[in-house]
Amino acid sequence: MNRAAIVGCLLGTAVGDALGLPYENLTYRRAQRLLGEPDVYRLIDRYGLVSDDTEHSCVVAQAMILAGNDEGAFTSYLGRQMRRWFWALPTTAGMATLRAGLKLSLGMGPTRSGVFSAGNGPAMRSAILGVAIEDLKQLRAWVSISTRITHTDPKADYAAFAVALAAHDAAAGVLGAGTDFVARLRDGLRDAGANELFELVERAVGSVQRGESTREFAMSLGLERGVTGYCYHTVPVALHAAFRYQGDMRRGVPEVIRCGGDTDSMAAIVGGILGAEAGRAGIPAEWLHGIIDRPRTVDWMERLAGQLAEVRETGRRQRALRLPVWDIVFRNAVVLIVVLAHGFRRVLPPY
Repeated sequence: MNRAAIVGCLLGTAVGDALGLPYENLTYRRAQRLLGEPDVYRLIDRYGLVSDDTEHSCVVAQAMILAGNDEGAFTSYLGRQMRRWFWALPTTAGMATLRAGLKLSLGMGPTRSGVFSAGNGPAMRSAILGVAIEDLKQLRAWVSISTRITHTDPKADYAAFAVALAAHDAAAGVLGAGTDFVARLRDGLRDAGANELFELVERAVGSVQRGESTREFAMSLGLERGVTGYCYHTVPVALHAAFRYQGDMRRGVPEVIRCGGDTDSMAAIVGGILGAEAGRAGIPAEWLHGIIDRPRTVDWMERLAGQLAEVRETGRRQRALRLPVWDIVFRNAVVLIVVLAHGFRRVLPPY
C-alpha cells in the first residue's frame, strides 16, 4: 500500500480546500481585486482553515479504518461518522448533505438517507477512496456507498468515481495527461447513463492537449462567472487541472481557484489528486504550516492517513483516531465568526 500517496492525498485535499475557501462564489475578476493571487492563504492574514471538503475526506478515512475490508461495516460506520459530523454543527456544507445528515439523525439508515442531488459532496470526499483501494471493483462499490449516503442522483455517483479513479491513477503514476483515462472511466462505470460525463472528460483531455489553461476550459463550458457546485461542472474542470499540472501542486491548485465559483471544492479535489502523485514532500511547506485548524491539525490528518495505510496494507481494522465532539463544536463556532467576517469584507471595495 502506497502510504506516501494516502498521506499526500489527504494533506493535498486540506491545502487545496484552505486555499480555495476565501475565494468561494467570487468571480475571477472580483477575486483578483479583492484578494489577489490564490497562492497563499487569504482567510486570516496568511493562515488558512479547512471546510467540509477536508472534513468529509477525514470522515471517509475514519470509516475505512474502522471497517477494514468489510463493505457492510463501511456502510454502517460511514453513516455513523456522517451523523457525528452533522451533530457538531458544521458551518460550511451543501444543502443536500445537511438534509442527509438530518435524516441520519432522525434514525434513517445510510442506504436511505441520501437526497436527489447532483452536488459536489460525494466527489469532494472520493479521492481518498481512490488512493486507499487498489481493486477497481471494490473502489466502484465503495464510491457508490459513500455517494448514496448523501446524494442519490446517479450523476453524483459517476462524478465521484471519476475523481476516485483519477486519484487512484495518480497514486500509481499513470494518470498522465488523461489520454487513457476516458477508456478506463468507461470500463469502470459501464453505464450508458454516464455518457455526458464521458464527453465532458474527453473535452477536458482535448483541451489539455491543445495547451489551454484550466480557466480557458471552464469558460468554454459557459462558466465565465465561475464554476458552479453542479458535479458535471466541477469535476471536469478539476480533472482538467489534474491532467495539465501532473503532480505540480504549486501550479495546479491556484489555477483551478482562478476559475472562480465553488473554489474550495475544486481545489480540494485537485489537491487530493495531485497530492496522491506528489506525496507530502510535493506539497509546499508553507501551505502545510499555514493551516491553523484545531483540533483537526495537519499532524492529526497525517497520523490518520498513516493509520489508514496500515489498515489497507494488513486488512485488519483498527479504532480510528477521533476528535471530541465538543472541541469540534467550539471550532465550528469560531469558524462561523471568521466566515461571517470574511463575508462582510466582501461587500466593501474594491469592486
